[in-house]
Amino acid sequence: MTETGPTAFEAIGTAWRIGVGGAGTPTSSLGAALSDDDRAAVLERIAQFDRDWSRFRDDSLVSCIAREPGSWGLPADAAPLLDLYERLHAATDARLSPLVGASLERLGYDAAYRLLPGGDPLPAPRWQDSLSLRRTGDGLVLDTAAPLLLDVGAAGKGYLVDLVGELLAERGLPDTMVDASGDVRVRGERSIRVALENPFDPTTALGVVELHDQALCASATTRRAWGDGLHHIIDAVTGRPVETVVATWVIADSALIADGVATAMFLTDPARLSAVFPVEWVRLSADGRLEASAGFRGELFA
Repeated sequence: MTETGPTAFEAIGTAWRIGVGGAGTPTSSLGAALSDDDRAAVLERIAQFDRDWSRFRDDSLVSCIAREPGSWGLPADAAPLLDLYERLHAATDARLSPLVGASLERLGYDAAYRLLPGGDPLPAPRWQDSLSLRRTGDGLVLDTAAPLLLDVGAAGKGYLVDLVGELLAERGLPDTMVDASGDVRVRGERSIRVALENPFDPTTALGVVELHDQALCASATTRRAWGDGLHHIIDAVTGRPVETVVATWVIADSALIADGVATAMFLTDPARLSAVFPVEWVRLSADGRLEASAGFRGELFA
């Protein structure tokens, strides 16, 4: 059967929808389906990112780094991702870090998906004591002093949304909508309206925003939760899941920035992040307060 709407599929444990524009495509629509060749290219790009960055597969580069120290040549797409982590690490006083993998495993969110804590949370190792990044003629090199389990979940999915959009643009498709379970990037002339899902009731929305050549990324403690107070957003200083914020939404020019800042907003004052990154944001606190940036161009429901 020929698809008439966006292409939908599952990959890396996430539901994807991708629509492409073209002559006669309404500006408000999610777009038409990918061709078979474009779909295959997208799936291979996602698979390559997974082979590099997943801590849930034994053959990934991240798993190799976790087994032994040394100098590791990183993939060509590594620099923007790790550069953002360095900036967010500084902006949150080290509370956001790609070194929270060991604590996530200890708490049960490991490659086997045990979802049962195996001990107390582990504060993340100090960045400056654990790794360094070198730019060489062959690309970025990661030097580690000890086995180190990286976790790029704070910004990795958003970055992959960008990479998929870039791939499609290179293949002659500049007008696209890429949605990876709520991390959305719209490119080109079309615009879409996106609801801000209520984390306590997914059938309702807390607001709505229109995206035009922008990204919107959301993060919530209810998305990947597996026990009382156990979820995937970790304060690297303590190793513990955060408690004071429930959900965040960030609009930026790239899904990489939107995803990373959406996670960082659980860990520091949004105004501090807005001073560094050109973003609009909404944040829902555990006490029910719904806040938004002064420049938020959307509608919030009380």
